[in-house]
Amino acid sequence: MSDPTGLIVAAVVLVLATAFGLVRARRDGRLRRGGRGDALRLSSGDLGEALGERATLVQFSTAMCATCPGTRRLLAGVAAGAPGVRHVEIDAETRLDLVRRVEVMRTPTVLVLDRAGRLVRRASGPPTRADILAALDLATAD
Repeated sequence: MSDPTGLIVAAVVLVLATAFGLVRARRDGRLRRGGRGDALRLSSGDLGEALGERATLVQFSTAMCATCPGTRRLLAGVAAGAPGVRHVEIDAETRLDLVRRVEVMRTPTVLVLDRAGRLVRRASGPPTRADILAALDLATAD
């Protein structure tokens, strides 16, 4: 009779990995409230560029990020089509101080800021155009 321990361990690892993958896929790119960072406020000095007159889309990227170029195109396109909205891309590898402050865990991370630089929504992973537009509505509502 053989010992089934290895088979049980493999089955448990498979179930846990599948559960993790499903949770991550469901949350990936979803814009949500900032959690502990709800009180976060960034200035033009923090970003190295001026804030948008109505809102700012901040993208943290790295050179090795496969989805960052698509996110860059999406955010730049949204900003170009929305008066007063600015897109700022930050290289996470060179701005570790800001990465820690904002609690960036992966790239791309996208922040939607209102005109005063207050965090309205954030996403880890590439967001959808619809989610960005909905977050901009929240950021620009007075």
